[in-house]
Amino acid sequence: MNIAYFLLPKNSVAYLYDDCTFRQGLEKMRHHGYTAIPVISRDGKYVGTVSEGDFLWRLLSKESDTLTAYSMKDMEQLEIRDILRGNSYPSVRITVTMEALLQSAMNQNFIPVVDDLGTFIGIVTRKDIIRYFAEQKDAAERPPLRKIV
Repeated sequence: MNIAYFLLPKNSVAYLYDDCTFRQGLEKMRHHGYTAIPVISRDGKYVGTVSEGDFLWRLLSKESDTLTAYSMKDMEQLEIRDILRGNSYPSVRITVTMEALLQSAMNQNFIPVVDDLGTFIGIVTRKDIIRYFAEQKDAAERPPLRKIV
C-alpha cells in the first residue's frame, strides 16, 4: 500500500519554521490545540517536532537559577530551534511500508513524511494508520463472497 493515500499534505498541516519565536510557536500550538507540531527550515527541510514538553522544559531550564516568569520580550528572543530537544518524531520517506509506519505510530501521534531530499511534504496521522489496519482485519474476517448462479 502506498502511504501517499494517507498523506495529509504540507498545505493542510500546521507547522513552524525553526526561526519562529518561542511566543509564535506557543500561539500556533494553542490556536490549533496541538500537543506537538512539525518544525521545518525556511528551505522546507524537516528539522524536527516541537512539543508542549519542549516549551515547558525550556521555561524550567537550569539556565535560570530562579523560577522567574519569562516576559513577552524574553519569549521574542528565543527561537524554536533553541528549544528543540532531539528528534523524538523521526521522519519517514514516502516509500515506507505500512508495517514500518505502524511501528513509528506506536511512539508518535503523527509521522512526518519527507521526500528523497529531506523536504517536508506532510504527515500521516496515527488515526489513519489504525483505521487502515482495522479495515484490513475486518476484511480478512469477512467470509468470501460466493457467486450465485
